[in-house]
Amino acid sequence: MTHSPQMISKVFFYPDLPAVIRRTCLSAILFSTSLNGFAEVCKLEKQDSLEYLLETRATFSGGDYTPFWLVSNLQGLGSIEKNNGFVRGAIFKKMDKSQRFSWGAGLDLVGGWNLTAPFSIHQAYAEVKYRSIGVLLGSKEIWGEFNNPEISSGNLFYSGNAMPVPQLRAGIFDYADFWGAKGWFAVKGYIAYGMFSDSNWQKSWVAPDSKHTSDVLYHSKGLWIRGGNTNVFPLQGEIGIEMATQFGGKSYKDGQIVKMPHGFKDWLKALFPTYGKRDTFNGEQTTIEGNMLGAYNIVMSWLPEADWGIKAYYEHYFEDQSQMTFEYGWKDGLYGIEAQLPANRIVSSVVYEYLYTKDQTGAVNHDSTSEIPEQISGRDNYYNHSVYQGWQHWGMGIGNPLVLSPIYNSDRSLSFRTTRVEAHHLGFSGNPTPEINYRVLLSYSRNWGTYAYPLPEIEDNFNSLVEISWKPSKFDGWYLKGALAFDSGDLIGKSFGGMITIGKTGCFSVSKKKRK
Repeated sequence: MTHSPQMISKVFFYPDLPAVIRRTCLSAILFSTSLNGFAEVCKLEKQDSLEYLLETRATFSGGDYTPFWLVSNLQGLGSIEKNNGFVRGAIFKKMDKSQRFSWGAGLDLVGGWNLTAPFSIHQAYAEVKYRSIGVLLGSKEIWGEFNNPEISSGNLFYSGNAMPVPQLRAGIFDYADFWGAKGWFAVKGYIAYGMFSDSNWQKSWVAPDSKHTSDVLYHSKGLWIRGGNTNVFPLQGEIGIEMATQFGGKSYKDGQIVKMPHGFKDWLKALFPTYGKRDTFNGEQTTIEGNMLGAYNIVMSWLPEADWGIKAYYEHYFEDQSQMTFEYGWKDGLYGIEAQLPANRIVSSVVYEYLYTKDQTGAVNHDSTSEIPEQISGRDNYYNHSVYQGWQHWGMGIGNPLVLSPIYNSDRSLSFRTTRVEAHHLGFSGNPTPEINYRVLLSYSRNWGTYAYPLPEIEDNFNSLVEISWKPSKFDGWYLKGALAFDSGDLIGKSFGGMITIGKTGCFSVSKKKRK
């Protein structure tokens, strides 16, 4: 397929097309011209192949912001700025998990307009696997452990809402059977250390003298156990815990600098949370050093057939020992149910989720004082912290996006303005034909602010999305996505908009064998 200069000129300069759509169409034309050679090689030889992705996206909208579900759970590639878009190019070598030893790597570059970062190295990583043990170094997209990333509202701990955090991660990434358990018990887990990459962006984005941080270190770990053998009986259960800590680095506010320790002992304290010492900020000498948070996962699945089943899950978020234990009850959490339906042309998957974060162990002071020597846990203020920038990266919340990200703050602060939330979310998807897929997201939330700074009035928020994807069989690797989204309510206001995505995937061989 070739395109003449006249065709390109007509698309690029046609006066009735919005600029953001003209850019998208031009990028698609250039992509189609450059990829034909790759496609030929891919058809001839699959062995030792590399996979590529070329994609362009344009989002256009009215209202103050881009509609919520055209921004959220996109691994940081969305933007609240109206009429945004990007061009993306990536190349991957995927691991073969069926082999005892395998390796993979990826490089993913993004450049665009009206984005938080006009240019970014979105992914750059290398990974290796031997038997069930894996190691990952770099930035790679990671999703929540049990949520369906296509139709869920998102994991409370790590949803895929923000840009990937560069890290070194090692562990058992996929369930591995216990020795001698004959498929009845399996385990997976990991340990990771890294660093947040948004120091310069924070400094340039926040209001003068507003709190921001630099060179903050990252640690996370997780452990899950699965019980049940669906080849014998269809019931299966999973339970696990995942924790993270922001530590080290510097915090700036009102012209003051707080330097947090980052020596070897502090790396160990992130792994085994303990109280801070004299070289830490005063508040951390009576609480856990760094911004520690985590979540429990409990999942029950009924899988009577290979192509359908139902799963119920509960995720309990915590910020301290009181919510980590059973001391104050587990009122807060994400409750969900997902059904994978038997093959049909109407609906393939359905998810309903209920999010409740209003309790936070109650509206009482957390720490003991000279006047009140008793310690009473309360006012946990999820995702926020007195020293660190909160559980966010490049302005987007790392956890569930229904707890509104700091990027929406009109005062240019990096705190979560409203963490006390009650929300309902419905998502479903289907495949009317082998070439067409759709998904629908509907979310409604009520927001109370925080205990320290309650909203003057309860603010509601309704968000919706309808997206259709087309992968024509006649044009191998090509896909086209179109989406419409609508917001209403007091939290972020009314907005209506759409998104167009055009992309091409494929592979080309790196084998030294000659083409016949």
